[in-house]
Amino acid sequence: MRTLLSPILIVLFFLTSSCKTPTTVDERDFYQLNMYTLNGAEQETVMDKYLEDAYLPALRRAGIKKVGAFRTIEGKNGDLNLLMVFIPFKQISQVQELQSVIESDDEYLKAAEDFIQSPHDHPPYVRKESILMTAFSKTPHFNVPDLETAKSERVYELRSYQSATEELYKRKVEMFDSGESELFIELGFQPMFFGEVLIGGDMPNLMYMTCHANEAAQATNWESFRDHPEWKEMKVLDRYKNTVSQSDKYFLYPKEYSDF
Repeated sequence: MRTLLSPILIVLFFLTSSCKTPTTVDERDFYQLNMYTLNGAEQETVMDKYLEDAYLPALRRAGIKKVGAFRTIEGKNGDLNLLMVFIPFKQISQVQELQSVIESDDEYLKAAEDFIQSPHDHPPYVRKESILMTAFSKTPHFNVPDLETAKSERVYELRSYQSATEELYKRKVEMFDSGESELFIELGFQPMFFGEVLIGGDMPNLMYMTCHANEAAQATNWESFRDHPEWKEMKVLDRYKNTVSQSDKYFLYPKEYSDF
């Protein structure tokens, strides 16, 4: 009789047995990104109440002190209507244990009662997708952006870069670790994280988020990046050609109850 391992256990085995990099696995953060598809303002109101009053406080009580909550900017994401929650972890075991920890939290169960008991014909969201990542070896920890503008004015840009093969994907990660991510930091993009996707629907792919004070700052930052001589030199290297087969962008702003 065969025993089927959960995706988390498979990732845990892989990471502990064969995934040592210049920065060891134990020194790199893990990230879970929950993406909720919404259908209208009513679902957003329900989700805001759940996240602000129940879920994020429970995460903090569980030892996760910084949690991000982001909403797609209206008019900049086509028809997408998404609410995203970013959860950083220090150990992969925290991911595996989180649900049981929350479900044993009486404060959470009380605050989330209406959400938990939502009827089948009146759900709080349309669909939920969860993505698990580990931080890049050269940028092993998340960053809390230091911006003075109102959260509603900010533009947080989440990008996903897919590759045609595993080898090309590894080269794109290498490209970031060889200078691309440092250039983002140097130019004031205030990147929140760079992550290698371990479990997700678009693998092989990486994801990262940059943070900008407003739309004007975002445009200026990207212009500086495209015109930078280091980027111009890097992007034409044969080793990094054709490393991205598909890119997806999400333009977001942080919710008022977000820690980022």
